[in-house]
Amino acid sequence: MNDGRKRANVLPGAEVLIVLKQDQRTGKLTRGIVKDLLTNSATHPHGIKVRLMDGQVGRVKEIVNPAAGRPE
Repeated sequence: MNDGRKRANVLPGAEVLIVLKQDQRTGKLTRGIVKDLLTNSATHPHGIKVRLMDGQVGRVKEIVNPAAGRPE
């Protein structure tokens, strides 16, 4: 399981599981592709905040496919 608390691990285009603000109580995860990184610091204890391609915003809990975000 790849850690979403380090900004260096989260790249645009990576497939991730995030927790949306309204799902923080339940911990429900949403899968998507990273469009933008919204957290500027190198690390965040609750996960790096990202915007997905579909516009949803949340904190990364798990990186499903980091290779998708690597430039070729």
